[in-house]
Amino acid sequence: MSVDPKNSSLHQSAQKIGIPFTKCWNPIDRHIEVNGLKLHFLEWGDPAKPTVVLLHGFAQSAHSFDFVSLSLADRFHILALDFRGHGESDWSDDEDYTREAMQKDLENFVIKTNSAPVIIIGLSLGGTIGYKYTASNQKLVSGLVIIDVAPRLQESGVQRVRKFVENKDYFDSIEEMVSVVQAFRPDRTKDQLIASVMRNAKQHADGRWSWKYDPVLKHQNSRYEQTEKDRMELWESLESITCPTLFVRGSESDVVTAETATELVSRMQNASEVTVNGAGHLVTTDNPIGFIESIEPFLKSGL
Repeated sequence: MSVDPKNSSLHQSAQKIGIPFTKCWNPIDRHIEVNGLKLHFLEWGDPAKPTVVLLHGFAQSAHSFDFVSLSLADRFHILALDFRGHGESDWSDDEDYTREAMQKDLENFVIKTNSAPVIIIGLSLGGTIGYKYTASNQKLVSGLVIIDVAPRLQESGVQRVRKFVENKDYFDSIEEMVSVVQAFRPDRTKDQLIASVMRNAKQHADGRWSWKYDPVLKHQNSRYEQTEKDRMELWESLESITCPTLFVRGSESDVVTAETATELVSRMQNASEVTVNGAGHLVTTDNPIGFIESIEPFLKSGL
C-alpha cells in the first residue's frame, strides 16, 4: 500500500505498528457553530456509510483516535469531535466545561451534522458524555461503545491521571513532552509516543510547546468531586439505555476495576463487555490494534 504524502507520518506509523486499513484516508478538518462556540471535528470516510461519532477523553483531542479512525473509515463515516476547550475547538469564555455543557454541545452537533442515527464510541470523559447523551436521545443512537469509565472509579487511578494532567503548562521541546508521556506510559513504543504527542501538541510564538487544551481545565477541581447523588444519576442513565452497548476495559486499567465493569454490564439492558490486553485506561492509544479487534464483532453485529 502506498502512503499518501499529505498524511505520510500517520500512514507510515499505522503501517509500522500494524494498524489494519485498506485505504490511506485523510481526514477533513471541519468546524461547526454550536452553542456560541466554534467546535472542530475531523471527518473521515464516506458520508453515505453509517456514522460513528468518536468522543475523546479529558485533555485529549479528536486526533487521539487517528489510528482507530483510519481503520474504521474503510466501512464507516467517522466524525471525531474536539470537545469545547480541547484540540482546535474554541475555549469557553465563561469557563463552562461541565459534562452538562458538553452533552448539550453533542446534542446540537448531531443535529447540525444531520448524522443520526449514530454509533457512539467514547473514551473516559467521552464515554460518560456518550452514555449520558444516549440515555437522553435513545432514538438517535444505534450502538454505544463505552471505554474504561463508570460511575464508580478507583481513586488511585484518577489521581494518577490528574497528576499527569496537572503537570507543567509549557515545555521547551517536543522531546521533553515525549519524555513526560513516556514516564506516564512506559509500555508504549517510541513511535506511538511521538505520533501521539505530535497530534496533541501545539507550538507557541516564543518557541515553547503545550498541550492542545484550555489550561483552565487543569484547575477545575469539581470534575474530581463526585457525590453519591451524582453516581446514582449516572447509574440511572446507564440502566435506561436500550441500544446494543459494548463496554471496553483495559486489562491494566487502574481507573475501572474488572468487578465494576461486570457490574455495569449487568445493570444495563443490552450490554456486553470485552477486555483489551496490554492496555491501561487509555485503551485506544495504549493498544490501538487490540482495541480495533475488540470492537470488530460488535460493529459487525448489524447495529
